[in-house]
Amino acid sequence: MKKTSLIQKLEISNKEFHEISKSIIQPNIISNQKKYKILLEKYVRLEKIVLLYKKYKKKLSSLKEVNFILKNDSDMEMKELAKTEKEKILENLSSIEKKYYNIFSSSKKEEEETEDYRNSVIVELRSGTGGDEACLFVEDILRMYTMYFKKIGWKYKIIHAQKGGVKGFKEIILDINGEKGVYGNLKFESGVHRVQRVPKTESQGRVHTSAITVAVLPKVKDIEVNINLSDIKKDTFRSSGSGGQHVNKTESAVRLTHIPSKITVECQEERSQHKNFEKAISVLRSKIYQTEKEKRLKKISTKRKSLVSTGDRSIKIRTYNYPKNRVTDHRIHKSIYNLSGFMDGNIQEMINILKSFEKK
Repeated sequence: MKKTSLIQKLEISNKEFHEISKSIIQPNIISNQKKYKILLEKYVRLEKIVLLYKKYKKKLSSLKEVNFILKNDSDMEMKELAKTEKEKILENLSSIEKKYYNIFSSSKKEEEETEDYRNSVIVELRSGTGGDEACLFVEDILRMYTMYFKKIGWKYKIIHAQKGGVKGFKEIILDINGEKGVYGNLKFESGVHRVQRVPKTESQGRVHTSAITVAVLPKVKDIEVNINLSDIKKDTFRSSGSGGQHVNKTESAVRLTHIPSKITVECQEERSQHKNFEKAISVLRSKIYQTEKEKRLKKISTKRKSLVSTGDRSIKIRTYNYPKNRVTDHRIHKSIYNLSGFMDGNIQEMINILKSFEKK
């Protein structure tokens, strides 16, 4: 590809990127979900090209300076240095050209590798307000999801579990794997899930409200999130989970703290410290990826609060009302009057409605 032709294409992409940057913060675009989604996807793709454009321009400017030295400087040492520098610059330009070509020649492949197509995710369930009742609801939602996974043939594994005070769980972390589109289905589950019912621990028969949070994180590869091991603090401790006689005899459980982000992950379900470390690293990588993604989306537009799949864990998304046998999704104002069936893993109907709503 000729450099003149490439720079022209990059300049066109740069111009389009800045136009979209202005458009996606306009109220009329923000209120149109379909148009906003299309523009946001273009923004993310063009952002990569604009970075290449800036690097390419900088290298072309350096090449111009080096060529001037080679043509006009009489100092042989300077010319020799300039010659070496020119070779490096030409290599860099060639590398940028290849990256540009890869972006445009693999558009279909990139589409298949978008987050929605990812076939493995990490799901975190955490008890919130409500004490023991919230811990029991974590267990109920865990059962709901695992029944759903079994219905559609996804495999899952509990990689971390922290028991509640009486029963249930304070926290559960799951590793889910399946066909393409696991994240595209489960991403709508991120947020606050509220339950209204008479607690099993309540003798007076009064309806209480409790809440748990769900976080769905796409699993990412090493090349997507590079973790410097020197930035990680590793602690080992004795497992308190399942494991029979092995429990409390060896320090197989692992706690990892990513010092720059202060993100902490624990894993204790495996008997081997090495396996627990590998699983903890995988979860940590997903958490760092999600944190950076949230920062990027917030930077793009702080106004965009109506998107059904923002992944914001602080937003109340659903209420499970046991006395009225009703589950309500507050993002789309949709109620299903078959709570018992929903809790048995029949959640695909709600997911399909959320998918359709997002495409509008």
